[in-house]
Amino acid sequence: MDARFLGIAELAEVPSTAVVVDVMRAFTVAAWAFGRGAERIVLAGSLDEALALKARHPDWVALKDGPPAPGFDAVNSPGLLRSADLGGRTVVQKTTAGTVGALAVKDASLVLCAGFVVAEATARVLRARGCDDVTFVVTGEDGRAEEDLACAQYVAGRAAGAGTAAAGFLRRAEESRAAAELREGVREGAHPDDVALCLELDRFPFAMVASVEDSLMVLRPYAAPPAAGEPPN
Repeated sequence: MDARFLGIAELAEVPSTAVVVDVMRAFTVAAWAFGRGAERIVLAGSLDEALALKARHPDWVALKDGPPAPGFDAVNSPGLLRSADLGGRTVVQKTTAGTVGALAVKDASLVLCAGFVVAEATARVLRARGCDDVTFVVTGEDGRAEEDLACAQYVAGRAAGAGTAAAGFLRRAEESRAAAELREGVREGAHPDDVALCLELDRFPFAMVASVEDSLMVLRPYAAPPAAGEPPN
């Protein structure tokens, strides 16, 4: 597999297959939202768009980075979201990096959004679809976020069929700047368990596929194909 690892600003052309990685915390939160029953997640391009969507659809759950704010129902924290009842709900998510990265590649033929919590499922989709040219979008810190790069490289290795061990990649993420800022309380709207939850490998069995629906970029869970030798779900 030909894998490229680019920051959002480095995306000079539309990739055929894109894996958008935001470990801490957008796509860990997205996975938890699906785990708590959400039907879909609308990725908003701005806070104003998120609020406008919420105003038009009061039953939707609006979520953002940082501290709580008027008009928003939740913040971008897996630790704070994991007890929410989102059965059948639509979530609107706007974050600093993850949602921006997904919208930047919205015209790709296949867009997967990923973190460690859905790493193996993401790799299985890439393998099953025979994706041999994949752009991994490293969303954090202008493409330099160590936790996102580590996750992207791990998924790429697994997708290529290599017997890639996770420990070293998880260690890099645990020692990243983002992890330190979450542990030290630098980032608002956080829970003490956020780092551990972001590093929980393969917590969920599904991948997450984003596509344009009625002019909105919508993320949905996607059942990953079984690994070789495993029975279908």
